[in-house]
Amino acid sequence: MQKFNFWIVILTSLILINIGIVHVQKPANQRADSLTVINLSFVGDLMCHSPQFESAMLGKDSFDFKPLFNSIKPFLESADVTFGNLETVTAGKSKKYTGYPMFNSPDEYIEALKYAGFDVLFTSNNHSADRGDFGVLRTIDILKKNNIHPIGTFNSERDRDSIRIINVKGINLALLAYTYGLNGNVVSKKFYVNQIDTLLIKKDINRSRELKADVILVYFHFGNEYERKPSEYQKEIVSKAIHYGADLIIGSHPHVIQGASYFKGNGKLQTGFVAYSLGNFISNQRWRYSDAGVIINLRLRKDNIEGSIKVDNFNFTPTWVYKGTIDGKLQYHILPADTSLIRGDKNFLRNDDVAKLTQSYNDTKLQFHKVDTLKNFGNSKTKNK
Repeated sequence: MQKFNFWIVILTSLILINIGIVHVQKPANQRADSLTVINLSFVGDLMCHSPQFESAMLGKDSFDFKPLFNSIKPFLESADVTFGNLETVTAGKSKKYTGYPMFNSPDEYIEALKYAGFDVLFTSNNHSADRGDFGVLRTIDILKKNNIHPIGTFNSERDRDSIRIINVKGINLALLAYTYGLNGNVVSKKFYVNQIDTLLIKKDINRSRELKADVILVYFHFGNEYERKPSEYQKEIVSKAIHYGADLIIGSHPHVIQGASYFKGNGKLQTGFVAYSLGNFISNQRWRYSDAGVIINLRLRKDNIEGSIKVDNFNFTPTWVYKGTIDGKLQYHILPADTSLIRGDKNFLRNDDVAKLTQSYNDTKLQFHKVDTLKNFGNSKTKNK
């Protein structure tokens, strides 16, 4: 189901040059009100290891990844905008489909992500250049063909300098994304992939404010793999982004869930939110913590009379990846880790599956316990540490 239409308008002025705005068009009959409420959902890493695309193979040249999202799809498509980190490229069959350590996934993987409800995918990560320039550019094309908007990779310098602002029900969200590196791979043009550069981040945030963004969302691909607490480097980068004016900060790369917190903002959002790592939403990694993910849900509320904006609700849905044989075929399914939320037949879950699913649920709840208990979100005095 198509929820949004995206397009980019290039603006030119004495101050701002080549800055683009991406609009999310809502139905014309949507009622204006003194309060505007939008719901944003975020997940972590969308991996595609070789056992995943092998299990999705229908024939020599066809794949179907859609079934792995069937149980979780209702949780994703209910948001106004759903975000995730695409940790692979789609460079096409001629470049050979591979998993770790150099990813290249079938185009059908992107089709399944659209089917699942994703609207925006962060594409700046350490695997962005796994097939060089060609992989970066073709992935952008495949995403756009599926009406998914890439954030963090670009096809020209002008494109890189175009700040993406998504207008959702009258609330303008600026979207920025950066990665710590490219695993030693290279691209011929620096502007193809945003890498973490504090001067660039500051410049982009300033431009976003000049473009009248209500909320600035910054995604970082950073941290140490499999560590469940943010590193000093992560904290330093987040602290600088907050100082520059970031309102919401979402992270990934460690492949496990890390903590989240509120902070005193410098923009229109007086209280900001950071989640350092949302873990693996889908992957073939099977050990504890790496087989778990989370859907973060944030509700933004704008007072159209006063012009003020706040995050007035936070909740999360722990998820777990099932891998096993169903009807004689290896299959993957992303499941809500709360068994009461699983729809349909659960008979394929063995006792040890239920035990791991339950363990992952408790692990995730523990990570977000302190955030979850801060009920008065808008007045929270919690600062980023």
